[in-house]
Amino acid sequence: MQLSIKSLSLAALLSTAVVSNGVIADAKEAIDPPEEAVLTEDIAGKVVVGWVEKGLILPEEAVVKVKVDSGALTSSMHAVNMERFTRKGKRWVRYDVPVVDADTGNKVTLHFERPVYRQMTVRGAGGEDYRPVVKMRMCIGNRVYEEQFSLRDRSDMTYPVLLGRRTIEHIGLIDVSDTFMLPLDCPDAASEDERDRQQQMKEDANLVDDSQIDQPSEAEEEDDEQEGGE
Repeated sequence: MQLSIKSLSLAALLSTAVVSNGVIADAKEAIDPPEEAVLTEDIAGKVVVGWVEKGLILPEEAVVKVKVDSGALTSSMHAVNMERFTRKGKRWVRYDVPVVDADTGNKVTLHFERPVYRQMTVRGAGGEDYRPVVKMRMCIGNRVYEEQFSLRDRSDMTYPVLLGRRTIEHIGLIDVSDTFMLPLDCPDAASEDERDRQQQMKEDANLVDDSQIDQPSEAEEEDDEQEGGE
């Protein structure tokens, strides 16, 4: 499949790293993309994704549709019933993620507790909004990425998850004319490994990364006020 540079997101095209700290993989043996995945011939090693793909929010087993959008800087995840609390001196947040499983069509609600990595200021038409940002692991294709997600109620949006430029630069390039280009083939042990990691963080506060929680951040523009359907 030949893709013109015009069909690729400029923001993603400018990215320089395929595998970085966001990709959870054995550094000694890189994980190859699925055989069905489309690769660009212009930039070696870059995986081409459509503007909508399927992803697995670890450690849960529900498959969700994610929108890949270079118009947003920070990725965003649908979250309701958010409750901030303190655990072993660290700031955490618990929240629910109601989604429709992209494979079965069933409505499910995922429950999460995550340390707050930083606070995010969002500037939109209604003024400024303040949101917690957490690190979450998501499987896309056959790779696991740990990314920053701002939490907000996205019930008025088509997609529960939006991947912004910080995440796109770890994954590859966007073909804005296509969808579901990357087969989902999550490693077998990914969910169990993530479940164990979360339990370890609950028990040992030294494992919690909150290094950015008190750092001032520039206000970001609102992500996607209006979305097209798929």
